[in-house]
Amino acid sequence: MMKPGAGAGGEDEDVQVLVERPYSHEAGGARPAPTPHRHQGQQQQQLIRARPYYRRWSPWIVPGATVACIALFLVTMYVNDCPKHSSNCAAGFLGRFAFQPLKENPLLGPSSATLVKMGALDVSKVVHGGQGWRLMTCMWLHAGVVHLLINMLCLVFIGIRLEQEFGFLRVGLVYLVSGFGGSLMSALFLQQSGRVSVGASGALFGLIGSMLSELITNWSLYANKVAALVSLLAVIVLNLALGILPRVDNFAHIGGLLSGFLLGFVLLVRPHFAWLNQYQQQQRRVAAASAAGGAPPAGAVTRKQRKHKAYQYVLWASALVLLVVGFAAATVLLFRGYDANRHCSWCHYLSCVPTKHWKCNSSPTICDIITDSNNNTVTLICQGSARNRTYAAADAPQDRTQDLCIQLCT
Repeated sequence: MMKPGAGAGGEDEDVQVLVERPYSHEAGGARPAPTPHRHQGQQQQQLIRARPYYRRWSPWIVPGATVACIALFLVTMYVNDCPKHSSNCAAGFLGRFAFQPLKENPLLGPSSATLVKMGALDVSKVVHGGQGWRLMTCMWLHAGVVHLLINMLCLVFIGIRLEQEFGFLRVGLVYLVSGFGGSLMSALFLQQSGRVSVGASGALFGLIGSMLSELITNWSLYANKVAALVSLLAVIVLNLALGILPRVDNFAHIGGLLSGFLLGFVLLVRPHFAWLNQYQQQQRRVAAASAAGGAPPAGAVTRKQRKHKAYQYVLWASALVLLVVGFAAATVLLFRGYDANRHCSWCHYLSCVPTKHWKCNSSPTICDIITDSNNNTVTLICQGSARNRTYAAADAPQDRTQDLCIQLCT
């Protein structure tokens, strides 16, 4: 997090107050150079460090979310039980926790059917099956070890710092609501049959988006504003660019980013420096009068300045309205079966851009199924390529035919 710097008007002692935040020592930040008003700056620094706005919180919601995701992945792999359904499992020495064949899941994880059973986002089940809870449960599941490690490392590095600065309640709300927003946008755009979505990426992008809006709404508290803004935008653009690769749900990223960006204006706003400075001066006058045994001087407890600047109020109100209206409209459209791709012919490029190195096949993988009750077998035939394979009926139950079809045809 960038440190605030000197403001206009020669108020160097005021600037020193905000430079020394409680977390700056762990962050490795350099100490500001001493000013001529060093004694006054130290007094103001001590007062501000006692204020709740700059309290250093002990993180627990982010570590808790990390442990929950890891635990749920282990439970998912236990339920998956690859050796029971396939003889070609990856890392078979893990026994029941072995991974699905790499052709089926290159991320080292369970089958799609197991993910759906555990709560993955399947739009048809949400819209037609009344299973709206999948919009929340999918953000706690992961498609494989690779997927899990990337998301958890990002969550720890980004989330813990935010929680230390803003507390578990606000960061927890940003995480959960952004995850829900990512699921909503994903469900509106990715409605192909047999396609499921899982992962905490939408919630993680929400945390990044909230960092950007926090920088904007608390603009006056930061030094090197342009450098901080450019670095954050570079991180966002890079991560969104990675989302155009195949098998990545970039719509969840975009939905989470937008949700977190708006939530940052609502939840992460800070009092501007002039208000804090005036309030602390009033407190000193009152304390001095009390120590002397007299009454506080006239106007000692009158706050002449607003706690927040006008633009902060405007951003707060605008973001709150956009959040409420946007979530309400998206939810209504989703449960009415609205497919956003029908009204946006180019939007699919936001999630995958085809190149000579890979294809973005948005059509579902479909197989014809032929059941031979006499021989107790099931034959799958890929539509389009005519590739086929015959399985024993016990190895191809109905809930696994889609996984077997994907493995056969891709």
